[in-house]
Amino acid sequence: MARRRIRVEVRGIVQGVGFRPFVYNLALRHGLVGFVRNHSSGVSIEAEGKPEDLEAFLHALKHHPPPAAQIDWVGVESVALQGESQFRIEHSQVQAAASTPISPDLATCQECLREFSDPRDRRFRYPFINCTNCGPRYTIVRDIPYDRPNTTMASFRMCRQCQQEYEDPSNRRYHAQPNACARCGPQVWFVWAQAPKTQFLAPSGDVPRGQEAVEEFHRLIDQGGIVAVKGIGGFHLACLATEDRALATLRRRKGRVDKPFALMVPDLPTAHRLAQISPDEERLLCSVARPIVLLRRKVHAEVSPLVAPNNPFLGIMLPYSALHVLLLEGRVLVMTSGNRSEEPIARTNTEAFDRLRCLADAFLLHDREIFVVCDDSVTRVFRGVELPVRRSRGYAPMPIRLAQNAPPVLAVGGELKATFCITKGPYAYMSPHVGDMGNLETLQALQRAVEHFLRLFRVQPQWIACDMHPGYLSTHWAKQFALAHNLPLLEVQHHHAHVAGTLLEYQVDPSEEVLGVSFDGTGFGTDGAIWGGEFLLATWGRFRRVAQLKYIPLPGGDAAIRHPWRVALAHLWASGVPWYENLPPVKVATSAQRKVLLQQLQENLNCVPTSSMGRLFDAVAALLGVRQTVSYEAQAAMEMEALCTNLEEMSPYPFEFTTQSVPWQLDPQPMWKTLVQETLAGKSPQWMATRFHRTVGQMILEICQRVHQQWGVRTVVLSGGVFQNVTLLHFVVDRLEHQGFRVLVPRQVPPNDGGLALGQVAVALARLHELSASPSRAKDSK
Repeated sequence: MARRRIRVEVRGIVQGVGFRPFVYNLALRHGLVGFVRNHSSGVSIEAEGKPEDLEAFLHALKHHPPPAAQIDWVGVESVALQGESQFRIEHSQVQAAASTPISPDLATCQECLREFSDPRDRRFRYPFINCTNCGPRYTIVRDIPYDRPNTTMASFRMCRQCQQEYEDPSNRRYHAQPNACARCGPQVWFVWAQAPKTQFLAPSGDVPRGQEAVEEFHRLIDQGGIVAVKGIGGFHLACLATEDRALATLRRRKGRVDKPFALMVPDLPTAHRLAQISPDEERLLCSVARPIVLLRRKVHAEVSPLVAPNNPFLGIMLPYSALHVLLLEGRVLVMTSGNRSEEPIARTNTEAFDRLRCLADAFLLHDREIFVVCDDSVTRVFRGVELPVRRSRGYAPMPIRLAQNAPPVLAVGGELKATFCITKGPYAYMSPHVGDMGNLETLQALQRAVEHFLRLFRVQPQWIACDMHPGYLSTHWAKQFALAHNLPLLEVQHHHAHVAGTLLEYQVDPSEEVLGVSFDGTGFGTDGAIWGGEFLLATWGRFRRVAQLKYIPLPGGDAAIRHPWRVALAHLWASGVPWYENLPPVKVATSAQRKVLLQQLQENLNCVPTSSMGRLFDAVAALLGVRQTVSYEAQAAMEMEALCTNLEEMSPYPFEFTTQSVPWQLDPQPMWKTLVQETLAGKSPQWMATRFHRTVGQMILEICQRVHQQWGVRTVVLSGGVFQNVTLLHFVVDRLEHQGFRVLVPRQVPPNDGGLALGQVAVALARLHELSASPSRAKDSK
């Protein structure tokens, strides 16, 4: 029988996921000879044998890869026979300009957990147990290829037994770069907040280590203490979820007044006791990414009301490392980010010493360096599939696949929920969540993360893209970066980016025009106003505004955002509705505050025009008495959504449409008059909240129909932070699809500003394509 030899190139997430030993054992099973090796772009294989064995090998390679692998492309070509006698795994090959996708951090697998729970196993209760199917990946990688010397495990010399596992292709720890055991690997220790800095850097003396450290953690937590825990992608602040006093202390210290805390529960039965969980939500909870999943709280859930005040949802996650399993042991813990509000998460033991001692009573530390901060991801289920809220650990830096190779672009996102994105070849690499760009510390975290991405993926950007808001720190940083590297800078309109990112994600033809419904709180408009209630006819690279919420003056800018009563009074003033004394937003304001606010509105002092749908939600929530001041973004809107019942049973409030010229104006004046009448008549907040949601949904439906009639568009994109409101989203998507529209909702990145960078990339790629197609324009742009 004639033999054949093939060369196979594999691209995707194929390093750090047990791909080479999988190929090795697959080749042995099919009687093949040759080799497999990593290189900077992926994995190369040469296999020689009978044609039918090669076919079976390729079929298994493509259709049954290791569980953590993600194959994006397989190239096969015939090469000359070599006549080898065995199949082998070769050392990695480094190519200076090449790169490959890197696996995100993976939750501890069931095989490792079985060993961890077995008293006879040498890794019994070892907090850092892992294998090629699980454990830290992205957070420990310094450089590629993904080999131990290029990770933060380089300083841990493996013991003889670990080394044997590491070198045995039949072992699931073959080339598992974080491979270790209690004898040779990272260790945990416990220190009090008052301990000297040296104890934070390395344990000495009688500092509790290992199991003793875990027992000290349990003892303090059970007494109502707060412990800073070093985990996979940064520090958490932990306390019991049932202890009101501990939670009140944590909120006071952290400066987190009402924003919900995440919970980590030991197992699924515990999660089911706390929340209503569908099969789809259960699958998401148990996925290898182990995100925080937003779940509807059960009425008698046994957690403190201080976990998520006035919120019907709980953010719940399962343990994703063996260390977490040790810490829980039947407990339900609050596990919130280890930082002061608005600051980046602490990454190193030194940062924890400098920044967290005022927040925690004690620390559970370890000596495996976290090279990259990666906060917990947050997600929820919409219509059976995932709707991301924060894309970070477990997802980043998994790329979004592009339809074709792209030139290298760096996009730096916006101000809130900041992320950035780089493109190379067929991939757009989204960063983990960086944070809100409101201070120098977060800006420095952005700088460090960008530098790491560019080095890791071997990218030298040709273009920089940013938001067009002149006050954003990310925009200032992008301008400085572009100037320092002599690169062209593209400023992208905020709401166009929301739409364009979804078009890229769904690989819609870049020239196809869609209707983008982009609703959020704040975005700088091309006319200098604050946009946020926008209907855009858009392609990847261009847009025109065809409808908008009518402008109202926003008095005091940020002050109005923090105090929805101010926005409510501005809306009432703009609609010609008196400020009746017994309306909730009027009652909360002093006469002096009302006088100053009225003067601002009448004289247009320190007022900026806004078409924001997010502010409209805030204003209605204030009128209904739901929330007059907020301590975190979208708090008022979320609490109002929680009051909603069945939208189908409600008729919408009246809303005025002016369509004489483009952009059409959507005027809520008739709605405000009816809302005030119902408030004065004593209608329930539940009634009015539900009717308001129905009104917004109906308004979207009517505009989509009118746009279709005038421009023939049948594809609708729904994006922007308002569409995290699943009550509204369900109603709109169901109705639009029933009417024959194709509806696109973000699935791989959040609809909020955490997805902006992907949209900026889409706009930049479209503009670059335009320039390449028009040499004269390209010349003019230099």
